[in-house]
Amino acid sequence: MPNIVLFSGSSHHDLSQKVADRLGLELGKVITKKFSNQETCVEIGESVRGEDVYIVQSGCGEINDNLMELLIMINACKIASASRVTAVIPCFPYARQDKKDKSRAPISAKLVANMLSVAGADHIITMDLHASQIQGFFDIAVDNLYAEPAVLQWIKENIPEWKNCIIVSPDAGGAKRVTSIADRLNVDFALIHKERKKANEVDRMVLVGDVKDRVAIMVDDMADTCGTICHAADKLIDAGATKVYAILTHGIFSGPAISRINSAPFEAVVVTNTIPQEEKMKACPKIQVIDISMILAEAIRRTHNGESVSYLFSHVPL
Repeated sequence: MPNIVLFSGSSHHDLSQKVADRLGLELGKVITKKFSNQETCVEIGESVRGEDVYIVQSGCGEINDNLMELLIMINACKIASASRVTAVIPCFPYARQDKKDKSRAPISAKLVANMLSVAGADHIITMDLHASQIQGFFDIAVDNLYAEPAVLQWIKENIPEWKNCIIVSPDAGGAKRVTSIADRLNVDFALIHKERKKANEVDRMVLVGDVKDRVAIMVDDMADTCGTICHAADKLIDAGATKVYAILTHGIFSGPAISRINSAPFEAVVVTNTIPQEEKMKACPKIQVIDISMILAEAIRRTHNGESVSYLFSHVPL
């Protein structure tokens, strides 16, 4: 195998550094800046000829700028004769626009997939896609890693009464994720059915399942404005849950999210660091972070060495 080079985009430098430290690598030299007319400029500062290149860029913050920067970095490496370019995208951008849910709606996730392929990506490593069918939007290999093993570990280590808990999905779409976790913990699960009038606004909720006198752990793949999970938390407390936790892979927390969490009855809101959380943790003491850099690092190491990645679907690397 050729040598490995790891580059970081500007979206989440901290995570890239943790991945590099875990792999015992230095991050590659790259300068990303903007011209005065806001065009993105990328300069790769070292030779990548014949190398196995990994570019870490998450879909967060200035999403469109970061996506464009990733495409330019992939292309820059590709035309500089890199043998293989892998985009490591912990939080996949536009993942929620994955179907025509009304007439004339765009399928933007497919567009992003096409853009990544055209830019020259040979392989994608991502985490907890909003819908796993998004892998089928690509004609290149996609590794969709799961935060589930890290979540199970966190539950067992931090919730003393986890054997008497109930895992709750805040919407019907997350039922599969929740049943999988409930099976692994050997506990029950419940669902909340929500009706939406328009995006980011929940109309009414119905709880299916019995949460009385139990610790409720809500699990979802992402929380954006947090309207759903805060509404659901109130519903669970009303239904007799003793404590409510929320565990989310991608904590986007835009708009009124932080103030909603602060006034909601959560013990803790646990997110992974696929998106930078330092500022949000200062604003909200309930937010706790699970580090998933070792999962990404191990996926990169296994891909580079041509090993199987499926071990990571059920285990946290030591």
